[in-house]
Amino acid sequence: MTRPTAYVHHEVYEGRGFSRLRDPWRRYALARETLAELGFFPDYLRTYRQEPAGDDDLLLVHDQAYIDFVKRMDEAGSGYLDYGDTPAYRGVLRRARLAVGGTLLAARLVANGSVQHAFNPGGGLHHARRDRAGGFCVFNDVAVAVRVLQKEYGVRRIAILDCDGHHGDGTESVFYDEPALTVSLHRYDGRFYPRSGTLEETGRGAGEGYNLNLPLPKAAGDGAFFVALGEAALPRLQAFHPELLFVQAGADGHHGDTLVRLGLSLAAYARLGDAVHSLAHELCAGRLVLVAGGGYKPESVARCWAVFLAAIAGAPPAALGRMRQWREEDQSPSATPEALAQVRGEVAYLRERGALTEPTDGR
Repeated sequence: MTRPTAYVHHEVYEGRGFSRLRDPWRRYALARETLAELGFFPDYLRTYRQEPAGDDDLLLVHDQAYIDFVKRMDEAGSGYLDYGDTPAYRGVLRRARLAVGGTLLAARLVANGSVQHAFNPGGGLHHARRDRAGGFCVFNDVAVAVRVLQKEYGVRRIAILDCDGHHGDGTESVFYDEPALTVSLHRYDGRFYPRSGTLEETGRGAGEGYNLNLPLPKAAGDGAFFVALGEAALPRLQAFHPELLFVQAGADGHHGDTLVRLGLSLAAYARLGDAVHSLAHELCAGRLVLVAGGGYKPESVARCWAVFLAAIAGAPPAALGRMRQWREEDQSPSATPEALAQVRGEVAYLRERGALTEPTDGR
C-alpha cells in the first residue's frame, strides 16, 4: 500500500462556518463520520491538525488594511465582511486563519515529500481577493499556499484546477498577471455568482494565456462537464507540465445541491478523482494538494468527498462496494444536446485560438 493521503482536520471546522446558510456547517462532521464508517482511517487517510496561518502568511496575498478590517469585524461580532454573503462574528478571524493554515499544512506536506497527496476539506475559499471577502470566503487559502511554496520551496510551475460550481474569481485575480496556470470549470450565464469566468478572461501581461475558463450551462450534467475537463482542462495542464497541482473539487456541482444546479453525479466525482490522480502522477510525481470548496447539502457533500478521495487514496474493498452502490443509485439527468453543443463549441474556439497550448514569447 502507498503512503496514506493526508486529511487535514481541525475541530473548529465542526462549528460555525463562513456561510450565512447554517445547514452546510454540518458537512465537515458528517463527512468525517462517513469516511470513518467506510474504513478510510488510518490506512488510506491519515489525520493531521493544522495551526492557524499568521499575518506574515496572509500578507503574501492580502493587504494589511483588509486583514485589520477582518480583525475589527471579529471584535465587533456582527455585520458582514462583504455585501451580505459572508457574516462577521466573534471567532471568524480564527476560523479563517485555520482554513488557510490547513491548506498551508497540506501544501507543505506534499512539497517536503511527507505525503504525495493531501486534502483540506476546509479550504477552497476562492472568492477572497487581495482586499476583500466574497461568497463565503474570507482569505484565499490556495493563493496563500502557492505564495508560500514559491517562497519556501522554490516551486515555480504551479497549476490550479478549480472544479467548483462557481468561478474562482478571487484566485484568478491574484495570478492574472503572472504565469501560474489557473483553470476553472464553473456554471456561467452572465448572471450567476460571481458573474465572471468567460472564455475571454485569459490573463494579462506575463500571465497572458495562463488563465483558462470553461463556462458550463445550468444542468450541464456529466457529459458536458467531461467534455470540458477531458478535451480542454486536462490538455492545457499537460501542456503546462506543473511541478505541483492544486485541485478544488467543489461538491456544489452535484445534482442534489440546489444552490448551483450543475447536475453532476457521484460518478462524475469519482471520475474527476481518477483523472487528477493520474494526471498528477503523469506530470508531477504525484504531488497533489486538494481542497473542497463549495457544497451546501451535507449528505451529498459527504458522498462526493468519499468517492473522490477513494479514487485518489484508495479505500477498503467493502467501502468500494458500498460506494459503487451509491453511484448506481445516484442518477443525474443526462446532458442536453444544447449543453453538449455549447461546451464543444467552446472547446473548438479555444483550440482555434491556441489557448490549450503553452504560450510562446511571440504570442
